[in-house]
This record gives sequence, structure tokens and C-alpha cells, in this order.
Amino acid sequence: MSSRSWARWIPSSARLIGSHYAKRHAERSRVAPRLRPPTDDTGLADLGPMTLPPVAWYTLEAFIVLNAIILLVTYVTLLERKFAARMQSRIGPYYVGRPHGWLQPIADALKLMIKEDIVPAAADRGVYNLAPIVFLVPCMLIFATIPFAPELGVADLNIGVLFFLAVSSLEIVGLFMGGWGSNNKYALLSAMRAVNQIISYDLPFVFAALVPVLLAGSLQMSAIVTAQEGLWFVFYPLIGQLAFLAYLVATLAAENRVPFDILEAESELVAGFRVEYSGMKFALIQLAEYAHMLGTSFLGALLFLGGWLGPGPAWLGPLWFLGKAVLIFLLVTWVRWSFVRIRVDQILAISWKLLLPATIVLLLATGLVVATRGAGGP
Repeated sequence: MSSRSWARWIPSSARLIGSHYAKRHAERSRVAPRLRPPTDDTGLADLGPMTLPPVAWYTLEAFIVLNAIILLVTYVTLLERKFAARMQSRIGPYYVGRPHGWLQPIADALKLMIKEDIVPAAADRGVYNLAPIVFLVPCMLIFATIPFAPELGVADLNIGVLFFLAVSSLEIVGLFMGGWGSNNKYALLSAMRAVNQIISYDLPFVFAALVPVLLAGSLQMSAIVTAQEGLWFVFYPLIGQLAFLAYLVATLAAENRVPFDILEAESELVAGFRVEYSGMKFALIQLAEYAHMLGTSFLGALLFLGGWLGPGPAWLGPLWFLGKAVLIFLLVTWVRWSFVRIRVDQILAISWKLLLPATIVLLLATGLVVATRGAGGP
């Protein structure tokens, strides 16, 4: 390209970018992001002098969000390692992967990518190969409805909380497929335990998440955050604290974390449902588990901790949101390294005899409070 062509191309590109961001800035007054890109009379996305089909717009947004989530989940593993090393006075990945362990997650990912992908001879190849993908897709899809700021999100649905709860529960399908398709007794037993546990704790998880929904009077995540401008729901007298505690306990069980990690108890089931997986398939399973954990941390920050609300200018909102989600993640990690595993019968007893009745009573009490006050907020 000649210098004259460059001289014409650079100003036109600058005008294109400037017009796009001017349109975005003019729409800052809206609370929730639009579910569709700006379009012209032809139905194409209007980006000034250039138009894009809506499919291309959505594909670009999905590509950016997906890669950001993968990068964030990758370094969440480093955060967990460092936190565990502090608690147990271990060196951790400080000297390995200098500087300060920042290269360790990349090294782990590369190691799993170059490992041999072994398929057991007796495995159901179709189910076995498809299970990691079925397990990963719902765990990544839940991030589509999470707004990180008033206008920073893929789709702020008016049923966002319902979408999150419904899609996140689909991971159990991929988990059971992995245990069944491996044709391994340890993997199958682990999958059966997981189905039993996740079904037992799904209802308490949903009921605890519905408490902020009732207080805000909306299933839209941005509306729930807006309803917490005067008071975060975690500080709502008694109801908020009990709902947040129930949410954390149900989250631990849904994520199969200590003390509810019976599906991968090393002394009983080796590596659980993923015992026969290696290489990239094992990496996809690990990515799905940490993505689900991070997603529930983001949801907890939205429902109980005010999301992006915090002191300072508006551009600090995403940082406040990320900090609150990391706080919940560290709380879950602290429980992992502080408690011991409990038995299967104890796990089921906690759910059916304690947590489920408590969340039902809590949900009824919240509805009574909202109905008495005649408003959907504190």
C-alpha cells in the first residue's frame, strides 16, 4: 500500500472508530445495554460509513467475551494456588513460572495441550468425546447475561437470573456423560454421586437466589443492582445474611468443592468422573469447573453485594464488580483449605433436612416482607 493510500485510509478509519464510540457515548443514559446492535434501514449494523450484519456483530462480541472469560478463568487458578500457599505456608508457584508465577497457568495449559489424548478401548467413543464440550458450553454460556457495568454486557435479559439458573444446571448432563462414556466403575460412581448431589442442592441454590429477586421485584440483573443503590441486599436485616449464607453453602455443593467434593474423593474414586480423561479434554473439564465457579461468584456479587456499585467514579464499576466476585471466590477457596470432606449421607441430610426447609421459609418470609411493604425493594 502506497503512502498516499495510507494517508486516505487512516483518517477514514479514525472517523469510523470515532463515530462508533460517539454513538455508544450518546446512549450512556440507558440502564441496560441493548440486545441488538444499532441498525440502519437495511437491517445491517450501523457503524458510520461501514455496515456489519447483526450476525457479525454478535460473533465479534461473543469472541471478545469468550476469550476474556478464558483468560480470567486461567488466572483464577493462579489466585487459588497463591491463596492456598499462604494458608498452608507453602512456596506455591512463586519461583516456578517467574515473574511471581504469572507464567504458570500458561505453562499448565500448554502442557495439557501437547499431552496425548488417550481414549479407553472399552469407552463409548461418541459420548466420551462429546462430554467435555457438553460440560463446558453451559458453563461459558452463563456469562452472556452477566452485566459487568450498566452498558458492559452481551445481553442483559429481563429474565437474566432465570436464564443463569436454568443454563448452569445443564452441566450435570455433560458430567454424567463423562462418567458413563468412560466405561469405568470409578467414573460412573462419581457421576452418580454428582447427579445425586447437584439435584439435592439445586433447589436451595435457586431459592436463595430468588430472595434478591423478590426484594428487587425483577429478574433482570441490572435492575437488581439498581435496587441496591441505597442498601446492598446482603445487609438487609436478617433476610439478606441468611440468604447469602444459604447461597454460599449451595454454591459449594453445586461446584463440588470441599466439604462437598465426594464425586472426586481421591481416596475412594481416584479422580472421579474425569479419571479416564487426558490432554485437551481434561483441560476443557478443568476450564468448565473454574468457569462455573467464577460465574456463581459473579452472580453472588450481583445479587447480594451490589454488583458494580461502589464509591468513586463510574468507570471504577467493573473493578468493584470484579473485586466482589474475587472476594466470594476466595471465600470458597478458604472453605476448601479449612474443612474436611463429609460423608454422602451427611451431605444429603444437610440439603433435605436443613438447607431446603430453611430456604423455603426464607423465601416465604421475603415474600411476606415485600407484600407488607407494598414495594419491591428495601
